[in-house]
Amino acid sequence: MATSQKPDKHGLLSDPIPDVLRRLTVPMVFGMVAILMFNLVDTFFISLLGTDALAAVSFTFPITFAINCITMGISVGISTSIGRLLGKGTPKLAARLATHGLLLAVLVMIFASAIGLATIEPIFSLIGAEPDLLPIIHDYMSIWYIAIPLLVIPMAGNSAIRATGDTKTPAKIMMLAGAINGVLDPLLIFGVGPFPELGVKGAAIASGISWAFALINSLYILIHREKMVAKPQPSLIFKDWVQILQIGTPAGLSNALNPLSGALLMTLLAAQGTASVAAYGAAMRIESILVIVMMALGSILMPFMAQNLGANNPKRAFAALFTAMRFAIVFQLLIFIMMVPLSWPLSSLFSQDEAVQTQLWHYLIVVPFSYGLQAVCMLLISALNAMHRSLLSLFWNLFRLFGLLLPLAWLGSEIYGTEGLFIGIAVANMLSGLVAYLYAIRLRHNLLVTAPPVAP
Repeated sequence: MATSQKPDKHGLLSDPIPDVLRRLTVPMVFGMVAILMFNLVDTFFISLLGTDALAAVSFTFPITFAINCITMGISVGISTSIGRLLGKGTPKLAARLATHGLLLAVLVMIFASAIGLATIEPIFSLIGAEPDLLPIIHDYMSIWYIAIPLLVIPMAGNSAIRATGDTKTPAKIMMLAGAINGVLDPLLIFGVGPFPELGVKGAAIASGISWAFALINSLYILIHREKMVAKPQPSLIFKDWVQILQIGTPAGLSNALNPLSGALLMTLLAAQGTASVAAYGAAMRIESILVIVMMALGSILMPFMAQNLGANNPKRAFAALFTAMRFAIVFQLLIFIMMVPLSWPLSSLFSQDEAVQTQLWHYLIVVPFSYGLQAVCMLLISALNAMHRSLLSLFWNLFRLFGLLLPLAWLGSEIYGTEGLFIGIAVANMLSGLVAYLYAIRLRHNLLVTAPPVAP
């Protein structure tokens, strides 16, 4: 099929696997750091408004994450489907599917936003927000719901760009959006200079403006450089939507399992006391940095494998999977070794309370040892999505979180309190990783030895 694009222009089908994985992962890490900083900047400036404002916006996190899970799921469906089509050498079909996918994401988000706008007070009352916080929550969410469709194109569009093998451009777009948000936050929240003082509304408006800039950049790249936006074809749009949702729905549900299991872990920790909850909360902030390379690696493994499976080269796809798994184990082990002497200084930095310091220190010398094998399971989940086996990926996340992590954390807490709970988390991570590695070996054997070549 004729195309202006250079075949395999990012080397996913031909360049040495370690080089490609490194080249794709590094920009992805910077993009993820930008997203983390985006959230931290918002939280910092909102905290300056007082405890009520911070508590009110904290109540919005579960709802905003749940809404974003919709887009994340659709983005996975778009990314893996486009990757297959690009690997097959059919960029026009990829452009059609990308266009239909973006339309689906926007329409679904507009529908979800409309429901959200109509149910702000009952929903937040249901999850426990105090009546005096509801007006602040309403101020924030009424703007957020209107603005969130602006984020759909950057999220789904950046996934489409990454599916081509370009991770630098999406990272630059998110870094630009984060910088714009960081500049606008204090101006609109506190009314600096000619800007009005809008409080939490200002934070939501700042986010919306930064998302609009990201939208413009993503669309420009998709249309003019990647040629990934085409004229919609009504006769095929429903077929493409079904394909995207078959992959994206389980992927979105899988993403939603992580905060749900986190909330249940908090319930277990609450029974151990406030210090345990505080220590775990601080540990999660540190963990988000310690595993960011593995999260980036999992994100880029999906388009790499999808393109190679589309090119009917499952051997190369699985070689990348096992290269990533081995790297994860070694890299996270080195991170753990470096963390051991830093664990107590970090604990002291995050809290002045001796009980919190001690429990955070226990977490940091136990759980990070298991991050390598935890990453192995995460990489398997990404690989299954690339193979269009998203129901299996959902099962694996269910198995990791609800079959191992929560039961073993509960058992550990019953035997040895908070420290036992942390040991249970580490054991669960290691077991899930070991089982995932063995399953990946069997999966590779079934595809490469006992089964015919993978159809794109």
